Amino acid sequence: MELVYDYIRNDALRHQLNALTRKTFGFDFEKWVANGYYEGDYIPYSFVENGKMLSNVSANRMRFLQNGAERNYIQIGTVMTDEAYRNKGLARRLIERVVAEYKDKCDGIYLFANLEALGFYRKTGFSEGVKEYRCTLKPNMITKAANGGAFTKAGEGMRQKYTAAVRNAAPNAAFDQLNRFGLQMFYTADMDSVFYAGDIDCFAVMEQDGGALTLQSVICQNKISLRNVLPRITAEYDSLMLGFTPVAEDADMFDFAAYDGTDDYRLFYIGDKLKSIGEQRLLFPEMSHA
Repeated sequence: MELVYDYIRNDALRHQLNALTRKTFGFDFEKWVANGYYEGDYIPYSFVENGKMLSNVSANRMRFLQNGAERNYIQIGTVMTDEAYRNKGLARRLIERVVAEYKDKCDGIYLFANLEALGFYRKTGFSEGVKEYRCTLKPNMITKAANGGAFTKAGEGMRQKYTAAVRNAAPNAAFDQLNRFGLQMFYTADMDSVFYAGDIDCFAVMEQDGGALTLQSVICQNKISLRNVLPRITAEYDSLMLGFTPVAEDADMFDFAAYDGTDDYRLFYIGDKLKSIGEQRLLFPEMSHA
């Protein structure tokens, strides 16, 4: 059994990673890499044997602007072990390797744990209990744009413009990922949830489930207030939630509620600086989850 890491551009090893990822989670990284969206911040650590990947833990370098202060965190993700090799401590060994590699080189290490894996992560030296905060638009805060400007589906024809905008986006959240390109394109490369308003030259990533609308991210080359963004949303909705934390100037438009991941995850962390997420009432941007 051999430990390999930081090998995404190695075709043979990447294909092994893809095979285990498809088997475990139902997706792979091939199109993401082939289309040029991988930029080196996703670093897998894996055990391989006889041309097969047995277990993987990936370190994601995350650069954030957190209320004006730059933070360099490591997010652990894509934790998986082939069924035939589980309960042998492989994933735990990989996590320990990643923590040892980065704990003195960053401001903190965190992960979003699946609920069925909480017991496992409690044995790996991580702490829990920090709550994030989700923001919901207060009732009657928004009226439609007076000049008729509106978000419309961006579509395939705007892919090049959108890709350039993501690369050069200004921070438009209180807690914003600076190296967003790889993850943003991982989630939105199909363009299905991407909208554009030409009068303000701004993209918005939005998802709707019945009457609940989630504004996942705002992509603009300049800073822009949500007071200029939200009136241009034409979709009918009963509630609007943000997938990020608004800047201080827009915070009065929203109700903040503590959020522990509900049925999706629990936040685990190493490093006291990550306690500031709860203290400052922040949310890891939805588009930053690896």
